[in-house]
Amino acid sequence: MKRVLAIDQGTTATKTYTLDTAGHFAFYNSVEHRQIYPQPGWVEHDPETLLRNVQDSIEAANDIYAIGIDNQGETVIAWNSESGLPVYNAIVWQDRRTTDFNEELKARGAEEITLKRAGLPLDPYFSASKLRWILKNILEAQKLLRKKRLRIGTSESFFIYRLTGEYATDVTTASRTSLMNLKTCNWDPELCELFEIPIEALPEIRPTTGYFGTLKSKRRDIPVTASVVDQQAALMGHGCYEAGQIKASFGTGVFALSNVGHSVQSDHAGGILSTVAWQFAKEKPVYAVDAGVYNAGSAVNWIKKIGLFNEFGEIDHFENSAAVSRGLVFVPALSGLACPFWDRSAAGLWLGMSLESTKDDLCQAVLEGIVFRTAQLLDAMARLTGEQRKLSVDGGLINNSYFCQFLADVTQCEIVVPASPDITTYGTGRFALIGSGLVKQPSELPPAEKPQAIVTPQKDLARFKERFNEAINRSRNWR
Repeated sequence: MKRVLAIDQGTTATKTYTLDTAGHFAFYNSVEHRQIYPQPGWVEHDPETLLRNVQDSIEAANDIYAIGIDNQGETVIAWNSESGLPVYNAIVWQDRRTTDFNEELKARGAEEITLKRAGLPLDPYFSASKLRWILKNILEAQKLLRKKRLRIGTSESFFIYRLTGEYATDVTTASRTSLMNLKTCNWDPELCELFEIPIEALPEIRPTTGYFGTLKSKRRDIPVTASVVDQQAALMGHGCYEAGQIKASFGTGVFALSNVGHSVQSDHAGGILSTVAWQFAKEKPVYAVDAGVYNAGSAVNWIKKIGLFNEFGEIDHFENSAAVSRGLVFVPALSGLACPFWDRSAAGLWLGMSLESTKDDLCQAVLEGIVFRTAQLLDAMARLTGEQRKLSVDGGLINNSYFCQFLADVTQCEIVVPASPDITTYGTGRFALIGSGLVKQPSELPPAEKPQAIVTPQKDLARFKERFNEAINRSRNWR
């Protein structure tokens, strides 16, 4: 029985599983890494630590036929092509240091170009302005660029380069940079000029599945046969092979993705992003629409850090009725508002507190606020995908029974909790199986296990969405 190693290099940890051709999915390893906050709004990782965690995961594995790697998406790294050494820390997707530059571009009317060509609004979330910041602020990067020895790209291109010597990214990750033309799936000269990025310094764009080089482990050559953004990996893990199928991941943020088939779909007025779901070797790309919330699990971890609760089991059930029904609302805009607002001026807030409000009430409102933001994503996406009656979910927050039931009651969707313990890495393994040739296409993949749970609506709480919208309006234009 042949098996692949699936590596999820995520925002807080590197997780590793194996997946074989019979569908057996097994946990292998997980290691967390440090978050670096040099200034307010800045978020960084140590690239060498990330790489070492990936390498250690590979070395720990035995009898591996191929490797698939999923990545954080918009996180960027720059390095020396000769030594392979990074010139600066990885700048993480959450980082806001380029907010002013993006606002300057908006004022010049440049957002029309990025929406038309890349399918993305102007926001520090995406990679291009972060890459430009490195070029403008890191002297070593400037020197290497003049010597034609600079490599700049998203985090997985650094890992692949150091592991295999190949300088490549995949089409899904490139679609998150604001530098790739969605229709051609090539770097766009006009976008590169807009962000002042030398196109010759960028990695080659390849399909999601295929050859990304070969690495040596335990005196064996192992090919890397898949590279993909974590959210697109989750879309594959959920089995969303057909147009119209949708998933939502509740990790650091909320990320909702829907397969829309072989044509680019867009709703720029509604704040929906256009992106690439995946591309199999020698086939046309499959596109997706994307909507996100910056703060989900990060908001819950924050209220734990400041002492509103100690153990996660404490916020699994609440004695009182919904906080919103009692006038208490939380807007999880701790890093601003993403879809459909794309407003970094918004700030997190509780609204409706009184002398009777307790820590439990505040915690309850935080979980509810994440649900209401998710409902806003689904409502915005519905213009392109149609109304949803079923939502496949994953991520740490789905372990909270109150959260899942409230999500069902507000969205009026059947919430499907998959059996797989880590759907993102599961999807990465599926891509690696296809890229290695062990499986030819998704229809040949072993079927997933039956869902762990299906949560159905018990009440209709959609009527409270309007109250939450009022709170959203009050959170904006604060920063």
